Amino acid sequence: MDLAENNVVRFISITKKKDGLFANFRVKGMKGGATFSSSISVDLGQANVDASATLEEIIASCAKIAVRMFETKLQFEGLVSV
Repeated sequence: MDLAENNVVRFISITKKKDGLFANFRVKGMKGGATFSSSISVDLGQANVDASATLEEIIASCAKIAVRMFETKLQFEGLVSV
């Protein structure tokens, strides 16, 4: 199945930065004839998961946040300034 056809939030990796641990997700989809892609990074500290939790629990908790953030309304910056 093509990702551009089914709007899937896909887990990519967990990375460690100075600010903390982050779960990285990629979203690809198609809506209204437009194809889009996006990257989402979720801070594990904000996801309220324990570091000793299983990887599956950490990814599931962060994925819920990623889906919620992806569903927010987007606004084109260029039209706002006109």
